[in-house]
Amino acid sequence: MQYNILGKLNYLGNRSGAQMYPELIPVEEALNIINEVNTEPEKEIISLEEANSRVLAQDVEVLLDVPPFDRAAMDGYAVIADDTMTASESEPVQLHVVGEIGAGSIFSETIRSGEALRIATGAPMPHGADAVVMQEQVELEEDEILIKSPLKLHKDVALQGEDIKAGEIILKKNKLLGPHHVALIASAGHKTVEVFKKPDVGVIITGSELTEPSDHLEPGKIINSNRYALKGLLEDTLSVPHIIQCPDDMKTLLQMMEDALKRYDAVITTGGTAVSKGDLSIDAVAELGEVLIHGVAAKPGKPVGFGVAMGKPVFMLSGYPVAAAVQYDSFVRQYLLKMQKINKKFDLIECTAGDDIRSSRGKRNIIRADFHEDEGMVYPIKTKAGINKSIVLSNCYIVAEEGVGQIRKGEKCKVMKYSSLKVC
Repeated sequence: MQYNILGKLNYLGNRSGAQMYPELIPVEEALNIINEVNTEPEKEIISLEEANSRVLAQDVEVLLDVPPFDRAAMDGYAVIADDTMTASESEPVQLHVVGEIGAGSIFSETIRSGEALRIATGAPMPHGADAVVMQEQVELEEDEILIKSPLKLHKDVALQGEDIKAGEIILKKNKLLGPHHVALIASAGHKTVEVFKKPDVGVIITGSELTEPSDHLEPGKIINSNRYALKGLLEDTLSVPHIIQCPDDMKTLLQMMEDALKRYDAVITTGGTAVSKGDLSIDAVAELGEVLIHGVAAKPGKPVGFGVAMGKPVFMLSGYPVAAAVQYDSFVRQYLLKMQKINKKFDLIECTAGDDIRSSRGKRNIIRADFHEDEGMVYPIKTKAGINKSIVLSNCYIVAEEGVGQIRKGEKCKVMKYSSLKVC
């Protein structure tokens, strides 16, 4: 991954670490600073089996006509359309059946006037024939068929190249591929495709108190649920996570962060961002590079940080799982997609508050909620800030911008559905 670092890299001037914590900045200003750190992803050639949900790094040119020959579009009989011009109910046209052909086979002889060939869907049209009559529309008498209505030229015939033609550009660079795009690339004759590499993201989860899941915890220990949440969130953003657990030790964190910055395209930390002394993640980034953001007017999300170290972007999130998830969706998700040339806009929709919604006027408030789409109503999840189960009780965020303040029941508000965050 190549980086072009632009903009205000001296945003904090000579200040470093939490001790020189600046005033909270608006969310949009923070996003602008983050987006000024541009990235240019590397490319790789992969097999089509791996291509779903990847982004094209090339225009895709068709290598052969599709279909590659004129073929029957129906089960029936291949005939010469001119032979049927006089056909009617009272005076049907009689044609002699000279053989049959299935898909994957060819008929080496030429169909002549007065002849017909039984043909299966997808089989190549025989030389001389230019129309297909459906088998349900003929009467068969031994090796003769009766046709009771005229056929137009190329009736029920798929012509060579009518789908896509050799030399045509069917998909453009920067296209996010789905299953049908991949199928089209295969139809065009390609076994492989060039795509942008997924970003490798190092996730350093700080906290000496964190431990693996267990029903018997040592005193003072907490299960490291962020490990699983961030792994899933990164995979959901089409990135490759590399999870690292780090104790609350500055020397160890510096070593782990330096190693992650050498290995990966971006780094995310959790914990060590609080507005107090001992903010290890902030200090580590300041030691290895530059902290551009520490403190945003968002709730939750105030202590979120962002910087550039060793030429790589570093996102510093809270240790609390609920806050970390919201910060990821607010500040990280869109950036990681941009690293893959995916320009996704997360749309807000208007609905009606089904209950009073508490909101701090001086911040952007991001509130977990339950959206009843059939009613057009949204209900805030009323739990304490750090309650993890609020994540699974909700299906959207209520987004109240700075200056909005409290929203009363029945008033309009803006909602971002979790499903709208999905890329594919």
